[in-house]
Amino acid sequence: MIEELKRGLTTRSPEDTEAAGRALAGELPPDITLALSGPLGTGKTTFVRGLARGWGIRETVISPTFQLYAVYDGDRRLVHFDAYRLESPEAADDLLIEDFLEPPYTLVVEWPEKVAPWLPEPCFQLLFGITGEHRHIILLNEEMP
Repeated sequence: MIEELKRGLTTRSPEDTEAAGRALAGELPPDITLALSGPLGTGKTTFVRGLARGWGIRETVISPTFQLYAVYDGDRRLVHFDAYRLESPEAADDLLIEDFLEPPYTLVVEWPEKVAPWLPEPCFQLLFGITGEHRHIILLNEEMP
């Protein structure tokens, strides 16, 4: 899945996007940060739902836009953070997210550009977009710039 994402993966439905997240879950090293960038409606939260399923998390995964982050435990701890409403990278410090980063974990950040200096390493960036006709594309950059 990592190699497919490096080339750019096209999905045709939410189920495809979730399946891509589920497949990637098995390939990710522990204790990593994923930065999900892209406009609203491009499948970021759906992809996170797939990651969660890949780690045996059965809770309902929804966008944490209003509570800012959610923590899910399964085969690994998933910390899902949505920085959309933050005004500055420093605002992330006040949330004490680091307290939840107990190995093995994956921190997934939507809208990472809002908190880029704060992001822990290693950090892989996934770019989400819409190509037309209800098709979405997901592209993996190995490192967050």
